Amino acid sequence: MPQQRGSDGDRGRTGKSGAPTGRSTEDKNRLGRARAYTPRGRTVREQSSLRVVPPIDQSEEESIRESRTRHAGRSRPKVHDRAEKPGGRAEKPGARAEKPGGRASKGGMSRPRRPKAVKVPKPPRPANPQRRLRLAAGLALLMFTAVGVRLIELQFEGAPAAAAQGLESRLEHRTLYASRGSILDRNGAIMVHSLEARLVYADPTLIKDPAGAAAKLAPLLGRPVSELLPLLAPHNQPNTTNPQRYEVLGRDVSIETGDAVKAMKIDGVAVDRSERRDVLSQDVAANLIGFTNEDGGLVGLEARFDELLAGKNGLSTYEVGQGDQLDKEIPGGYHKTVPARNGSTLQLTIDRDLQYEVQRILTAKMQQVKATFGSATVIDVKTGEVVAQASWPTYNAANPLASQPSDRGDVASNELVDPGSVHKAIVLAGALEEGVITPDSTVTVAPTIKVADKTYEDTHKFASGTKITMPALMAYSSNVGTIKISQQLGAENLYKYQRLFGLGQPTGISIPGEASGVARPPSEWQGSDFGSIPIGNGVSVTPLQMTAAYAAIANDGVYIQPHLVKNIIGPDGKVRPAETPASHRVISAEHAAQLRLIMEPVTTAVGATARSAAIPGYRVAGKTGTGRYYATNGYGKGEVASFIGMAPAESPRYVIGVFAYTPGGNGGVVCGPAFKDMMSFALKHFGVAPSGEKPPTFVATR
Repeated sequence: MPQQRGSDGDRGRTGKSGAPTGRSTEDKNRLGRARAYTPRGRTVREQSSLRVVPPIDQSEEESIRESRTRHAGRSRPKVHDRAEKPGGRAEKPGARAEKPGGRASKGGMSRPRRPKAVKVPKPPRPANPQRRLRLAAGLALLMFTAVGVRLIELQFEGAPAAAAQGLESRLEHRTLYASRGSILDRNGAIMVHSLEARLVYADPTLIKDPAGAAAKLAPLLGRPVSELLPLLAPHNQPNTTNPQRYEVLGRDVSIETGDAVKAMKIDGVAVDRSERRDVLSQDVAANLIGFTNEDGGLVGLEARFDELLAGKNGLSTYEVGQGDQLDKEIPGGYHKTVPARNGSTLQLTIDRDLQYEVQRILTAKMQQVKATFGSATVIDVKTGEVVAQASWPTYNAANPLASQPSDRGDVASNELVDPGSVHKAIVLAGALEEGVITPDSTVTVAPTIKVADKTYEDTHKFASGTKITMPALMAYSSNVGTIKISQQLGAENLYKYQRLFGLGQPTGISIPGEASGVARPPSEWQGSDFGSIPIGNGVSVTPLQMTAAYAAIANDGVYIQPHLVKNIIGPDGKVRPAETPASHRVISAEHAAQLRLIMEPVTTAVGATARSAAIPGYRVAGKTGTGRYYATNGYGKGEVASFIGMAPAESPRYVIGVFAYTPGGNGGVVCGPAFKDMMSFALKHFGVAPSGEKPPTFVATR
């Protein structure tokens, strides 16, 4: 009989004899569980059982095998029961049960009822490992790109800044102080220079024992305890409730004193470097030179040339170690030095010895007449250099705060006065140049002359109709004669020569506060101005302006700007001459020489106004003047007397102008003698030979 086979892979096994091989119950159970799983997943039919498959007994397995054999070759039964179809007709219970007496399954057992199928959801889509790998690689690449970009940024941009910030915390800065330039006279003699000194100051909020600190510092600083104690005791700033944290205890103290104060180690008291301006000349040329404080020049040439004299501090920057033991410069570390640039030195045109003598004479004469102020200016006519310029009153520039502010100005360039009769030389200079007069001309005079509503008279009166010569006009200072010549010259021409001689404009002598004066154009003249202005009233000038005008007459008619600075010596020692002074011709050399001859009788004629100014052995030409002082609210009381002269008259070397404002009106008695003493010293000091011939005689009237 042929061998039976099971359906669908449930084929029986046979031994060597061909008989079916039996299976144990355990093997059958294992076989059933294996069929519930395939490598490709559960089948749709077998997914109905997601639970653990229960063990199958032998009779049930035989029944299933018989059923599969019976249906072999047929199409696979549908998984789902018709009862589960949507809208399908439900079968009656027990409709598919075996009828009694019907066909029985193999082995006499009834057909088992198929378990009800359950709809199982679609299994999830398997993960894609390649996609996850690409995503991870992309994220890693992005992360490394960001890190690389940041590294490049730090390397090329952030690194220098970070390094600089780190270096800055290790740098020490030390100021290299520049020294202020000196001021020398024309021969190189030191008038002012700077010396290293110390500044002692305190922070009152840090001082524990103010009384004890004051007692210790008083003998060193030379100040009484009563002055130091208020500075050292805690106190507020003026007009505030903020504590004062800086008080200067001593300026310009010596280095030794500063070291002694530092050695005391008083809490809140410190010492710093400073400079002390050492004024060797004391009061000599003090009104010209001025003085300084810790911020620089305040007045005079110190202020005018402060930037040039001050120089510029330098800076030393170097790398130091960290900590108390290593707080010193690191060898081979960062080091940069910007050297200090010391100030330049000014070499003046002033001669220190002549300045001293002129100032001494002026002081004595001004005290003699109790003058309010006075000045004396000495000009080298060939160069325009001011070789001496003194003021009264004066002060000690080494201790300026002990003086009054009114004592510190330069009278010659700052004060405005009416020139008076010294202005007559300008009228005659213009008249000679314009051909109105000649040296031999005469002018008819009278004791008085009326211009508009004002009458002018002469001090030395001539009878009406007297014809006086030009030398007589100057020797006796005739107002009447000068007004008549001015009328012939004309107002426009007179104004032209006023401007050419430098009136009504600053000279540019480099002294702060120089006044310009006033020379009014004819369009502003009214009434009696046509009589007042020619004789020096109604004109406002500085003593320096009038002295410079006479220097032009002495210099053969060429005006040279007066100046005080001769050379500028740089920190490296190189000498640079000062700017060449401006110059221009005012009158011809011939007319200048004629005018000097006309002015010589002022010091030689009998009864002339300035016989006291004559110098034995030297010919002198000049002119006296009496004007008024123009104060703030109009003319002041008294008069301004003056004398301006030159010597030797035949070939002048120097011009000296002396002015004195005396409320009592007696300044004229000292100006001539002061000029004589000053000029005598100057001529000898500079080795000017005496005149080779006597002054010419002259005729007063014709």
